[in-house]
Amino acid sequence: MQTHRSFFRSVCAIAVPVTLQCLLQSSFSVIDQIMLGQLGGVSVAAVGLAGKFSSIYSVIAGAITTVAGIMLSQYLGQHNAPEVRRSFRVNLVLSLLLATAFALACLFFPAQLMRLYTQDTDTIYEAAAYLRIVSATFLPLAAGSMLAALMRCTGRAKLPLYAALAAAVCNTLGNYALIFGHFGFSPMGAKGAAIATAASQTLNFLILLALYPRGTLAKAAVSDVRFQTRQYCAMLLPVLSCEFLWSLGENVYAAIYGHLGTDACAAMTLTNPVQSLMIGAMSGLAQAAGVIIGTRLGERREKEAYRESRLLMVYGLAGSLLLSAALFAAKGCYVRIYDVSSAIRAMTAQILTAYACIAPVKVLNMILGGGILRSGGQTQFVMWIDLIGTWLFGVPLALMAAFWWQLPVAWVYFLLSLEECVRLFLSACVFRSRRWMRQLQSGSAVRG
Repeated sequence: MQTHRSFFRSVCAIAVPVTLQCLLQSSFSVIDQIMLGQLGGVSVAAVGLAGKFSSIYSVIAGAITTVAGIMLSQYLGQHNAPEVRRSFRVNLVLSLLLATAFALACLFFPAQLMRLYTQDTDTIYEAAAYLRIVSATFLPLAAGSMLAALMRCTGRAKLPLYAALAAAVCNTLGNYALIFGHFGFSPMGAKGAAIATAASQTLNFLILLALYPRGTLAKAAVSDVRFQTRQYCAMLLPVLSCEFLWSLGENVYAAIYGHLGTDACAAMTLTNPVQSLMIGAMSGLAQAAGVIIGTRLGERREKEAYRESRLLMVYGLAGSLLLSAALFAAKGCYVRIYDVSSAIRAMTAQILTAYACIAPVKVLNMILGGGILRSGGQTQFVMWIDLIGTWLFGVPLALMAAFWWQLPVAWVYFLLSLEECVRLFLSACVFRSRRWMRQLQSGSAVRG
């Protein structure tokens, strides 16, 4: 019992600050949607579609951060300081290069990108303007995510929380001032929301940089310049492929919603804040799983890693069931916040019902696939699981439901979400095989 309590405290020490941080970051989209929801369906749809494209960058950047977390936690468990330094610096450079590429695409081709999602001229115009401004968040988000990953792995999980809190306050005040025109500013609508988001993300990075403990990464020796490219690529490429193709699938879904009509697209967009909040509320467990299980594997404590992984999944299931019940009870109040048509409100409530049903499976996949199975560096397992789920099940079901069976948007969403059940079954099989349990070494990953 004492061992279980000690593990629970260790999980909370990482999960609670990370969860609060993710909830604060998710509040960016919640605040945007609530305030923009007062401007009508076009603004809601435009911000939602622009957000879908920028999410491609977010998930790929998140993949790099995931690999960095795997490497940092394992090498910290091995007390291998040179590899910790190399891991951080290589992943930081790659994140910044990726951010630059996406920012240039959004700056110079925003309208062309938005035409992939919808043919509505007003929506395209507003979404392109929003996307061009939001591209300014990519560089600070890349650097801030890497700093936050390092802080979590070194036992400083509260520091990113402080930065996220300040950024959330900045975002809220910025939205209020710029969307509606307060404190001497002119009303700017969706553009104001984009400016507020960019300012808050920049503030988040600057605070993380100020809080960053300078002694964490001491000056590297000359020998530290060498980097084990083969091992790094063996972990990074499957995660990048997985996250990119998963995000591409999510954007296919967004295009399907867009072609179902502006009302359907707006209804799906209104559910995004709720989905972000629910996933954010449980994301701390996934982050804790990556750090704790990765450290256990680095220390060659495989039995403890397996036992603690099962406990983390139990925690996740219990928490997600409670949140789903809360969503069932509160969905009616949520949809009444927005100044949209009754048809959009009804569709939003139906989609939220479908989401509440599938949310526990999503959370288990996030903890198992996003945290536990990747902690040993064998990222190819999760890559194949996600590809099978999205492209062999989710996308075909979405296309058939929308264009062949011509079902309402809520049923389209529910059917495509059944891919989560496929993912969970495959992930559970890999987990029970224990083939994912590996210890990283300089140049290779070997069986623990």
